[in-house]
Amino acid sequence: MPPTATAPTTPAAPATGSAVPASIEAKAKKAREALDAHVREIVGWHFNPDTGCPFWLAKQTEWKLDVRKEVGSYDDLKKLPHFEDDWLRGGPVRRWLPRGLEGKPVYVFETGGSTGVPKSRLQVDDWKIDYENFSTTLSDKTFPKGSDWLMLGPSGPRRLRLAIEHLAQVRGGIAFSVDLDPRWVVKCLKRGEMQEGNLYKQHCVDQALTIPRANPNIKCMFTTPKLLEALCEKIDIVRYGITGIFCGGTELTPQFHRFVREELAPGADFIPTYGNTLMGLATHKPFDPKDNYEIIYHAPQPRAVTEVVNPTNAEEKVPYGGVGRVMLTTLTKETFIPRFLERDQAIRRPPCDPYPWDGTGNVQPFQQLGVSVVEGVY
Repeated sequence: MPPTATAPTTPAAPATGSAVPASIEAKAKKAREALDAHVREIVGWHFNPDTGCPFWLAKQTEWKLDVRKEVGSYDDLKKLPHFEDDWLRGGPVRRWLPRGLEGKPVYVFETGGSTGVPKSRLQVDDWKIDYENFSTTLSDKTFPKGSDWLMLGPSGPRRLRLAIEHLAQVRGGIAFSVDLDPRWVVKCLKRGEMQEGNLYKQHCVDQALTIPRANPNIKCMFTTPKLLEALCEKIDIVRYGITGIFCGGTELTPQFHRFVREELAPGADFIPTYGNTLMGLATHKPFDPKDNYEIIYHAPQPRAVTEVVNPTNAEEKVPYGGVGRVMLTTLTKETFIPRFLERDQAIRRPPCDPYPWDGTGNVQPFQQLGVSVVEGVY
């Protein structure tokens, strides 16, 4: 069994240092300039009467603010109010469709609802673009082109099943999926029905066990930490041919990270990720033993930006190595979400190569949120 997880603490000496490494200062400056230019483009799109969506055009009128004139850089987004959680709960969802994208096929994806009524995000191609970009970060040796995938994770109304299927197709493979409803597990756990929740988890694992046995071309998989552990209790997934594991969820602690690499699937390439329906998909800092198995994520800038801010004053970042609340800004032509305070907390980490912008380490549910967060099969 993995070691018992402990509450997040601020390390006395951050593994990745306390300042931007001199070797990437120039890259960090160039990335910031690209971000500022991207902000101008996205704000110009969403607040233009010809291309913007009804929601943001109405907000601009309500604020009595010409956003396109006021916002010329990422820092200028502070002139706008923080994005409110409830704006994405309920409908009508068409208020989020930019006029410049009318007539295109539209998808609606929902969050997990672990902190209340699920939030909805309207998308056209963002879900494909996010995973196409992520595909370029995967090793062709451990996630071979032409190999098939096992998808053991949430299905609709989330975007994850479609996204993993698209990722597999982009890499020339087929995705084999298990029907999984994590909301039922959350309900069981909230009612205190731990046995029922475990039975459902086992039901999902039992479905997954039949797939690699019948399809030897499966070399890659996506799953959550709890389901990965449950699957590995039944079979040696490396012996079954799995060479690459893509894993997501807030249970991805340093303890679990070490457990996977040393005991659950030694020899397999383990790729942790931090993402959700609102942000897209963050990638992780390349594994470095000096980080003591801490998983450090970097948002897909400039399409999304994360900052680690003071929980009592979101206008200021915590120092490098400090723990704060994650603040998300999403910047695509389909979705504009400025300065949304996420349900997560993390350690602020400095830029790295190949990601010359701030990272978030040891992401966990925000402990001061004031509501119960039940992660279920995550």
